Amino acid sequence: MGQLNIKDEELIAEAKALAAELGTSVVGALRDAVRARRAERARQKAAEQEARFAAIMAIAERISAMVPPEQRRSDHAELYDDAGLPK
Repeated sequence: MGQLNIKDEELIAEAKALAAELGTSVVGALRDAVRARRAERARQKAAEQEARFAAIMAIAERISAMVPPEQRRSDHAELYDDAGLPK
């Protein structure tokens, strides 16, 4: 893999300060920071997906409630003949 050459003095100073706080190298501090940020993004993405799924399920439940009871369950007999072949 290639080399990362950071030219942002403020970022370099913050990385050094974080390294000192953590008692590690600048590379170790940056590695930890990147991993922590990626883990947070993964948690956010999972939460967003769960929220979308819950919203879809809520919509499905509302729609299901609109279907008349006699149409909620079907063995699909109207689609097949006595031999089990499609009509």
